[in-house]
Amino acid sequence: MYRSKTCGELRLTHVNETVTLAGWVQRIRRMGGMTFVDLRDRYGITQLAFNQEVNAGLWEQANELGREFVVQVKGNVKERSSKNKNISTGDIEIIVSELNVLNPAETPPFTIEDDTDGGDDLRMKYRYLDLRRNVVRKNLELRHQMAFETRSYLNEHGFLEIETPVLISSTPEGARDFVVPSRINHGQFYALPQSPQTFKQLLMVSGFDRYFQIVKCFRDEDLRADRQPEFTQIDCEMSFVSQEDVLQMFEGLTKHLFKKIKGLNIRYDFPRMLYADAMKYYGSDKPDTRFEMKFVELKDLTEGKGFVVFDGTEYAGAICAAGCASYTRKQLDELTDFVKRPQIGAKGLVYVRCEENGSFKSSVDKFYTQDDLKKWAERCHAKPGDLLLILCGETVKTQKQLSELRLEMGTRLGMRGKDVYSCLWVIDFPLLEKDEELGRFFAGHHPFTAPKIEDIPLLETMPEKVCANAYDMVINGVEVGGGSIRIHDSKLQHKIFQLLGFTEEKAQARFGFLMNAFKYGAPPHGGLAFGLDRFVSLFAGLDSIRDCIAFPKNNAGRDVMIDAPSVIDQEQLDELGLIIRPIDD
Repeated sequence: MYRSKTCGELRLTHVNETVTLAGWVQRIRRMGGMTFVDLRDRYGITQLAFNQEVNAGLWEQANELGREFVVQVKGNVKERSSKNKNISTGDIEIIVSELNVLNPAETPPFTIEDDTDGGDDLRMKYRYLDLRRNVVRKNLELRHQMAFETRSYLNEHGFLEIETPVLISSTPEGARDFVVPSRINHGQFYALPQSPQTFKQLLMVSGFDRYFQIVKCFRDEDLRADRQPEFTQIDCEMSFVSQEDVLQMFEGLTKHLFKKIKGLNIRYDFPRMLYADAMKYYGSDKPDTRFEMKFVELKDLTEGKGFVVFDGTEYAGAICAAGCASYTRKQLDELTDFVKRPQIGAKGLVYVRCEENGSFKSSVDKFYTQDDLKKWAERCHAKPGDLLLILCGETVKTQKQLSELRLEMGTRLGMRGKDVYSCLWVIDFPLLEKDEELGRFFAGHHPFTAPKIEDIPLLETMPEKVCANAYDMVINGVEVGGGSIRIHDSKLQHKIFQLLGFTEEKAQARFGFLMNAFKYGAPPHGGLAFGLDRFVSLFAGLDSIRDCIAFPKNNAGRDVMIDAPSVIDQEQLDELGLIIRPIDD
């Protein structure tokens, strides 16, 4: 064997044992006639000791080692005279008797350490080296543990893991599809699945009752910190269930993961928040409820005082930042610049300081009396020492801006700690979203989402008022999962297709296989999909899902390590019948 023990295994109980280790050279320290080498593998680090006086030839061989050399050593375990409490093997060292260089290595382009000197681009180019770092390895171990515990929980609850196809037909109703040309079927294309949605519904028609899959999904979207072109879902579906059944099942899975992975025993039921309330009080359908700071509407208190900004606006909303009345002019200017950033888009910010003596100081106090400002403060339940921050404008747009400001204040005030978790369900989303320019409805979730039973009559008269039987799980302001009860009635599905502007021919061409399957007895069914990447990054306290994916793409959607996407040969293009046309400037 190349090794009898790993580099993270040895303790004082192994003293005087002869062992064989293999791994990578992490660090070399030369101290006169002694040389110490830190040997690293996936499991940890062990210190190797070479003594010139005991074995000069071996000592000289050790001094020729370089970082990331792959070596095998044999030696005796001894207690260290100067122990290292920072590593699990810090009480012992190996007095080496044999050293075998299995493979020398060039000096890596960055240090293989937790606090590396390599930037993002460099580490992504040499991702196979970056993966040797302890912090990255831990993220992938966490990912494995979460997938393992997910499978364990779902298996115990009667779910079957069933694979679904990767090459499917295109359904460009949501995000853009990635398409794959077919050589055999000339001029035709497969698409990579955005999710296994229709297939899991077909599995319910097939009678499999409870399905799950940890599956790759693909969406050709602009990238950001929590989005990759290929991502992984914990995809689940159940038959003969109501919304309550689904929520209970997957709230149970979430609690199971918190207990097994984080050691947190969550005993309370997750709160449930209406979508309408999430938007009204937080300006987001994924509110961060680790802290309060809810929106307070002030429109009726602000108009009619001669301040045209407020008088001519649709909405005026405030948040109360406790204890922030001492904010300096510079700090308030920073907040104003923050909300005026192009990605947020506010035109300005109004503040009211609630002074300790009971008076008020505001950026608009030339228009509003102390009594006016007192009424604002009372509605916001502000106390002396608090700070009101107010934005105004079009309702939906301003609420989104106020949401960004709220999160910024939560961060500044230390209310968004990564070791604190706040879980909730957001429910009763709008079933349909109307594009005013196009004059048509789009599915808020997907075309197979069932409306709330009590809202079905509104489909004929006020479809924009219909609520979906849909739900999202939100943790710390991150949507980690979402799903819905599906339509299983062909007539209702036909009605939804009509509202979405599908002709009979288009609906049959796009989803005919599913509609035909429903004719043979479709059970009531529903499900949910968790984003595994987001879930892992949340548990790991990461700011980006890239750090918990073994080989991620960069922000331009490129894998800089293998240089993908790339140009293909003309011969391949000819086989596929493709011509690359330059994009006009």
